[in-house]
Amino acid sequence: MADKRDYYDVLGVSRDADEGEIKRAYRRLAMKYHPDRNPDDTEAEARFKEAAEAYDVLGDPEKRKQYDQFGHTAFGQGGGPQFSNMEDIFSAFGDIFGGGGGGGGIFGDLFGGGGGRRRSAPRKGRDLKIVLDLTLEEIDQGAKKTVALKRVEPCKKCKGSGCEPGTSKETCPTCGGAGQVTRNAGFFSMASTCSTCRGTGEVIPSPCKACRGSGGVQERREIEIDIPAGIEEGMRLRVAGEGDAGPPGGQRGDLYVIIREKEHKVFQRSGPDVLTEVPFNFSQLALGDRVEVPTLRGRVEMTVPPGTQSGKVFRLRGQGLPRLNGGGRGDQLVRVYVDVPTKLTDRQKELLREFGEIEAHKGGKKSFFERVMDRFS
Repeated sequence: MADKRDYYDVLGVSRDADEGEIKRAYRRLAMKYHPDRNPDDTEAEARFKEAAEAYDVLGDPEKRKQYDQFGHTAFGQGGGPQFSNMEDIFSAFGDIFGGGGGGGGIFGDLFGGGGGRRRSAPRKGRDLKIVLDLTLEEIDQGAKKTVALKRVEPCKKCKGSGCEPGTSKETCPTCGGAGQVTRNAGFFSMASTCSTCRGTGEVIPSPCKACRGSGGVQERREIEIDIPAGIEEGMRLRVAGEGDAGPPGGQRGDLYVIIREKEHKVFQRSGPDVLTEVPFNFSQLALGDRVEVPTLRGRVEMTVPPGTQSGKVFRLRGQGLPRLNGGGRGDQLVRVYVDVPTKLTDRQKELLREFGEIEAHKGGKKSFFERVMDRFS
């Protein structure tokens, strides 16, 4: 792990590079060191794998965040992803190599799909994304939420084949089922993905009228999602296999759930801690009191000592939100303030005037302004 190069140096980008810059940098390196361009060159193959490892980390926001904080140690003794062969790389980065690991895209036209593969592998279905609003109470306890969404399901009429019932796929007449075509240019032979069948090696002569040959139709579905206690605003949950259905032989995509917290009337959140403000009258703060204050799990008693100043913050240990990765709960911070009455009875006014006179007497001949300045000196 000590001899591993910094992933940003590998891709030749700055540490504040955005996703687009990182992807473009990897595409350039992958093109430069692609094994079909550098046959029998072990150094180029090593660079190709090194670039793939760097992109696997920096191209994923969560992995990149861990790497920025802990470096290679974030991924254990191996120090990062390990690709045992070229096939692993082409499968992992289907979007870079042309979608679904098929070997097209930036390499398909030049090298025939990368790694010498012929027919494109079945593509994975499209990933879906939704935003889910949660209350602090749901975040505190964890929850099961049912969400409704539209996604692609296998066509019932053709059972996902894309063919009109009673018909079937046929071998592509352009590539003869190979999935790619080869053209000669002098001493060189160049292979590219077949444009007729898009690398599948098959065509549909009679497309299904219900799905127009795609093999899928959009339908409404309800999905139950487990929400872990302590999850935070902006976090993303991956629900594997709940995205769009893939084409025949392809896997379903995934569903990504983006968490958004609803504004609470009583509490504000700061990580695992919650903050609330509780009003008191002047006499409670001056004389001290024992009161009940609200928490996310009910009311608890809190002691306010005599002479408490407005704005004082008290900490209720363990009354906050659970920490997502364990380690107990946060705290609840209670800020007290004086609730000044807007309507007073004659008796209340009389008592307050009397109190004010006593306070003024205690202050001697000093003016109100002088007494205020004394508090800040």
